[in-house]
Amino acid sequence: MHPEPSADSTNTEFYQPATYKPENTIGYMVRSLHMSLIKMIDVEMQQYDLTAMQWRPLLFISTGKVATAAALAKETHMDTGATTRMLDRLQNKGLLIRKRCDQDRRVVHLELTEAGERICKNIPTGLCKVMNQHLKGFNQSEVDSLKGYLERMLINGQLP
Repeated sequence: MHPEPSADSTNTEFYQPATYKPENTIGYMVRSLHMSLIKMIDVEMQQYDLTAMQWRPLLFISTGKVATAAALAKETHMDTGATTRMLDRLQNKGLLIRKRCDQDRRVVHLELTEAGERICKNIPTGLCKVMNQHLKGFNQSEVDSLKGYLERMLINGQLP
């Protein structure tokens, strides 16, 4: 259930140039929250010798969300060069392997090694710890509302 916009809020302009202060904007707060999450996830992932940016590809491969390097780049909003470098690091750590597609040599399939699969079983525990830390003091209704508000903002921000 997502919070519906109220009838009087559909044309409200919440920010005005004359009073605009970046540090008071939702964008600034969301970015600060994102950085806080990344820092805490980095701490949690250190025990697996992973950074906050390296756990995501492993988990996405493990859950079947992505199967190719191109799909991973798209899903993680990273350019292909950065994705390739990250995959190199994960492969060097023995956590995944890349296989070229026999039908189309441009396509690179990603598979976890046994070590990668073992680590993936533990990643959600650290992620839940970080998220629950950030949500201390919230009740379920507030979390549901927050998720609904953020989803609505994401929808509003989609280009036509």
